[in-house]
Order: sequence, then structure tokens, then C-alpha cells
Amino acid sequence: MNDIIFYCDFSSPYSYIAAEKIDALAAKHGRRVDWRPILIGAIFQQTGAVPLVQLPLKGDYSLRDFPRSARFHGLPFKMPTRFPLPTQSAARAFYVIAERDALLARDFARAVFRALFVEDRDISDLAVVLEIAARFGIDSDELSQAVATSAVKEQLKRATETAAAQGVFGVPFFIVDQEPFWGADRLPQVDQWLATGGF
Repeated sequence: MNDIIFYCDFSSPYSYIAAEKIDALAAKHGRRVDWRPILIGAIFQQTGAVPLVQLPLKGDYSLRDFPRSARFHGLPFKMPTRFPLPTQSAARAFYVIAERDALLARDFARAVFRALFVEDRDISDLAVVLEIAARFGIDSDELSQAVATSAVKEQLKRATETAAAQGVFGVPFFIVDQEPFWGADRLPQVDQWLATGGF
């Protein structure tokens, strides 16, 4: 059975919700998840989209929907003081950690999401990212050097380009057996798709 591809951006509230739910949902159906953090802003530049909160009317709605959706899923949520914000450092750190331990990278990713959307910490600051990683035994000096390498920068760029090539235009985005699903509100559909083999 194929892995579920999970595209996310660390600055996305709905990605935070999905990150807390997708692994358990997949495990229920004997599947694994291939986590792929990307820079959704780079894709927005291709599509002409802008962050949801910057849209008239829809932006005001989203500020109500973020915390409401988190409550619906039983998750804590605090709207960050700075939002949206750059996520390159966190995403690059994820890929560095994933090279060593994919499960540890997921734990790190969830901690980054919680740092932003529960603790209101500025995850665009590399020092904050390094501190989060240190909780998992990751050496700060080694990680700091690794995220600055051209190889890791290129890895994140390729992940974002691959996402766009697969039709990703927003996050979270799931690909299940070649079927695309956009949004945390599609998790029940993903669940049923996995249970029934498609519909």
C-alpha cells in the first residue's frame, strides 16, 4: 500500500490541525505518512494567491475559523502575534532531521506547529527552531550549520517544486493513491477513502 503524502507549511493553522491527526488516521488503515513540508508562499507566487487572512471578508472569517476548527478537533490554539511568517528555517531543519530519523522529524514538526499556534513563538527565528530541536537531542551547532548548506536549501526548493507539479495549491494537501485532498476539513473524506478503497 502506498504512503499518504502530506504537504504542509509550518505557517498554516490548518496544517497544524492536520499534523496532529494524520498519522493516527493513517495507522488505523495500516498506512504510513510521507511528511513533506514546503513553502506555500512560493506556490502562491505561481498561482497569484495570497495568504487567507489578507483577503477581504474571507480573512475575517478565517480568524474565526482557525480557533473554531482547532476546538472542533480538540486542539489548543492561540492566534500568533506575527502571522503569516517565514518558515524556511523550520522546514530545512525538518529535512535535516528526517535524514537521520523520520519519526523524530515528525515529532519535531509537531513541536514547531505547537510552538507557533499554541505558544505564540516566532518560528521564523532560527534560534527558536534550534531550541525546539534541542528538546529532541539534536545538536544546535550541527543543525545550524546543516540548514545553511546549499544541499538542504535545494532539497526544500525541490520539495516545493514537486508539490506544485503534483497540483498542490494550498496546505494541508494529501495525496492518497493518486487522489488529491486539500484541507484539514477533508480528513473525514481521507478516512473514508482509505476504508473503502475510493468512492
